[in-house]
Amino acid sequence: MAPIKPQWNRLIRFVAVETSQVHIGQPVDPVLDVGLAVYQMQPVKAFEILGTALDPSAQVTSNVLTVKSLLAPLAREEVKLVRCLGLNYADHAAEANMPKPPAPVLFYKPVMSLTGPLASVIIPKVAQPGKKHLPDYEVELTIVIGKPAKNVSEDEALDYILAYTGGNDVSFRYHQMRVSQWGFSKGFDNTTPIGPCLVSTSAIKDPQNLRLSCTVNGQVLQNGVTSDQLFTVRQTVSALSQGTTLEPGSIIMTGTPKGVGFVRKPPIYIKHGDDMRVWIGGGIGTLVNSVVEEGVGAKL
Repeated sequence: MAPIKPQWNRLIRFVAVETSQVHIGQPVDPVLDVGLAVYQMQPVKAFEILGTALDPSAQVTSNVLTVKSLLAPLAREEVKLVRCLGLNYADHAAEANMPKPPAPVLFYKPVMSLTGPLASVIIPKVAQPGKKHLPDYEVELTIVIGKPAKNVSEDEALDYILAYTGGNDVSFRYHQMRVSQWGFSKGFDNTTPIGPCLVSTSAIKDPQNLRLSCTVNGQVLQNGVTSDQLFTVRQTVSALSQGTTLEPGSIIMTGTPKGVGFVRKPPIYIKHGDDMRVWIGGGIGTLVNSVVEEGVGAKL
């Protein structure tokens, strides 16, 4: 199976200054951390892309647009399904005092849980107060599937991936630990930021050699590398495709390294007004989000 080769190496979705409309584009500066630049209100330019993010034939044009506001790289209506892995780093399983799983631990998130760069992560009333419910951060390398994948071998698994992006699997530990199924605790609206950009598999040839980190209020709380994954990207895509079609636009969050808040002594939990930043190498960059408790006000 031939790999997917879009024209672009990096793709952002944004509202343009020039049109006040939503566009997709490739950043003019090939090394700029777009998420951090937009947060710092630096001018960001992009070559307009004609087509959609999921269409490998989409054309990169010479028309340059200016980013007014940065959006999630995929619109909610483009996302088919959100699959997530739990306990996929040995050091995270150890800190949570849980055994290494014999197979990928899979759970799902609703599409409404997704949000984008610079949007507020909403702590709903059902997960307040924070001291009891322990809202938590989790930096995660996130896969975007680009063509239908079923019964895929590990050798061919990367050929079905369109791109990678960043993700923050915000979790509410009280609800998570009350039951064996994690979907409710990890599925609240506007609690899962993704972005800031898509990076094609042409630009990231080895997804097992990426640094990733999470910072809250300037303190680095997670600092890992994807080579520590228990199930590699190849193994994950292959395993999840057995007997199941992974549709284009499906995303897979591949787990988080050690450093999460609920196992710390004393526990750390995110709260109203906090600044969360997850960063992933390979050109993905920084995903910046504030934390807002429902009932106080939010930027959606």
